Amino acid sequence: MTHHEQPTDIPDRKRELRQLARSRAASLTAADRQRLSLRVVDHLLERPEWQNARRILGYLALKDELDLSTALESALRAGKTVALPRYVRDQGNYCAALVTESFAALPLGAFGIPEPGAGAPVLPLNQLDFILVPGVAFDASGGRLGRGKGFYDRLLANVNNATCIKCGIAADEQIVTGIPAEAHDVPMNFILTPTRWLVPRPGPD
Repeated sequence: MTHHEQPTDIPDRKRELRQLARSRAASLTAADRQRLSLRVVDHLLERPEWQNARRILGYLALKDELDLSTALESALRAGKTVALPRYVRDQGNYCAALVTESFAALPLGAFGIPEPGAGAPVLPLNQLDFILVPGVAFDASGGRLGRGKGFYDRLLANVNNATCIKCGIAADEQIVTGIPAEAHDVPMNFILTPTRWLVPRPGPD
């Protein structure tokens, strides 16, 4: 939060930044997203932080997100433990459920996104050492804007593992300035775009 920003201004500021990032990202075609996704995967596979990770929480992309499924499939082949978010209806939250079959065989979950079925084992969140985090927008201090539902905020807040790397994934068009931080917001350790591996720097406060 900047010195001039009042807490009551934060929802408006977040709404503005969401709209800005979405309008920028809307200029990307499906072919652009496919090309940018491949670039991000290439960069990710080269990172020692990824190579050293053993227990990963990934995500399967919505149509406006970068697709990292090839990196997740590569991680499975390399013997890493790979989990995906699975919606827990009675809690209204997501858990980390292990991928034990091919991604193509995953059933559709609560919001039309493929996720591990009810029989897939759950990995305790504090055992994760690398989380790929999608978002609508990120900033250079590690701030993240999600879709406004708070699902990832709650999931990340429950990780409770100081060594777990939280890596935001975004197109360069989704990097904005000055996302206001609230108490429940969990900052990213790194942000990966098709052109950059961003190491967040502290904000003005």
